[in-house]
Amino acid sequence: MKSTTRGTLAAVVTCVAAAVATPAVAAEGIPVAVPLEGAERALNTELPSISGRLPLIRPGRPDGPRYVEGRMVPEGAVPRVPISSNLPSVDLRTPLPLPIGDAVDRLAVSTPTSDLRALTPGASLDAPLTAPRRGHIGLPATKLPEIALLAPVLQTAPGATLGLAPGL
Repeated sequence: MKSTTRGTLAAVVTCVAAAVATPAVAAEGIPVAVPLEGAERALNTELPSISGRLPLIRPGRPDGPRYVEGRMVPEGAVPRVPISSNLPSVDLRTPLPLPIGDAVDRLAVSTPTSDLRALTPGASLDAPLTAPRRGHIGLPATKLPEIALLAPVLQTAPGATLGLAPGL
């Protein structure tokens, strides 16, 4: 095998490996740290440290329309889309003005990531006509139109921790 062929094959394998590994790494979220070191030096004081993780939203596959006997329009004409994500996590540590003990000199607040599941609103409607009937020479009869708006759904269980922690 020529060296140019080997180099091309190595580049293709590297690109495929990067494409496969990137979603696995990105699925956890984006780490965010608030840089306050410059302000600490300018003010000559110790400031709180703030960090967190921003979640990535993962839309799911919507349920398609379902055909129901006796209806002209399928049920779920505007489908609900499931969305899953995490609530953002935050870690805040601030110095205490008077240390309580030798090992404790920070107040720490943290909110861990928690699962978040949601469904977008949807709609179901039906035409003002019935299905064709045998008694009326195969013609549909009229009826009142039907419309149903499906409310959005949000499900999560957030949590937080407050406590004293050692310094950084």
